[in-house]
Amino acid sequence: MLFAVVAVVIVALGAVVVARLWPASPTAVAPDRPGTVLLVPGFGGDRTSLEPLADRIRQDGRRAEVLTLPGDGTGDLLQQVSVLDDAVDDALSGGSSSVDIVGYSAGGVVARLWVANDHGADKVKRVITLGSPLHGTQLAAAGGALAPGACPTACQQLAPGSPVLAPVAGAAGLPWVSIWTEDDQTVTPPDSARLPGAVNVPLQQVCPGARVSHEQLPTDPRVIGLVVEGLAGDAPTGCPGAGAR
Repeated sequence: MLFAVVAVVIVALGAVVVARLWPASPTAVAPDRPGTVLLVPGFGGDRTSLEPLADRIRQDGRRAEVLTLPGDGTGDLLQQVSVLDDAVDDALSGGSSSVDIVGYSAGGVVARLWVANDHGADKVKRVITLGSPLHGTQLAAAGGALAPGACPTACQQLAPGSPVLAPVAGAAGLPWVSIWTEDDQTVTPPDSARLPGAVNVPLQQVCPGARVSHEQLPTDPRVIGLVVEGLAGDAPTGCPGAGAR
């Protein structure tokens, strides 16, 4: 029974008032040289869930790359930070005019750690996170308490109050958009995604009545629309793809 409960925790994690000011781009990007967007998967490292979002970004003429996390994405988040740092450096050294980051679930935590630990604010234009437990999730805490040996390193680090999360609870110091769904049962409570100084967007605030789970965030047309608007530096003017369900 205990093993079953922990397995549910791990699987769930693997799937793992809009602010008055929408942050503007700190630098102008030539329209013929749009910057690179790096997408960071969540716990478990599944890249496929981010491909629809990456494809939509590519439609705007931007290079979009879904990162491959070391191992299965359940190991040390700080090692995952190194992968992101290398990818940013590669993009910039390869001639990209700028870099934006989209982090899904724990991938957003990786982005927040990178900004804090690797001077990311000096390298990246903006960060957008989707359902990211920036202050941890009680689901991880439950997994660690029930069977610590079955809760991988990243699971332990995503527990509220973990030593890894403690230093990065404050404002990131660069344009940041955090989007989450109030239906989230993986990031608990859902507003663990809220970040001081960011544009914090509960989906249901701009799309009343939307029913979107944690797992559906990267593929939901309304969320994809908000991400595209955010990458353009635009404030939401309504619910993107409001007719989609």
